[in-house]
Amino acid sequence: MPTVADLTKSDIEKVGRELSSAFQGVLSWKWDKRFETFLAEFPVDDKDKIREILERHLSHIFNSSTVGNAPMLVRKIDDRFGSLWPGQLLFTSDPNRDALLFCTWWPWGDGKSISIRIGSEYKDLGDSEHVEKIQFFKGWFGV
Repeated sequence: MPTVADLTKSDIEKVGRELSSAFQGVLSWKWDKRFETFLAEFPVDDKDKIREILERHLSHIFNSSTVGNAPMLVRKIDDRFGSLWPGQLLFTSDPNRDALLFCTWWPWGDGKSISIRIGSEYKDLGDSEHVEKIQFFKGWFGV
């Protein structure tokens, strides 16, 4: 069975690099220290284009009605972000692995903008590994 490091190197790195490449020139990213994720905001008019990219790379989608029955790692992400509200989405890579990439989709209350946050989640990760993975992850998006 692959270790978390193996999953990071193969699955997560591949998807992360593909995502960062797909969004190059489309979105501007900043580091969200609070959630340890990349954050981008865009106008609602761009939602179809952004969602198409996300679905191509993070094909598992959860909403407030389905997240309660999701695999453990997905529920862990949902808890970390304060639970999905109606209209919010959570896109993930394969949720049945020991590590995954995810993207939160949060429409703003004004109906004009949407925020997305891209991050990674691991089943078991020590503190020193966590710091290493964050630095590794930041490199993909040049933050």
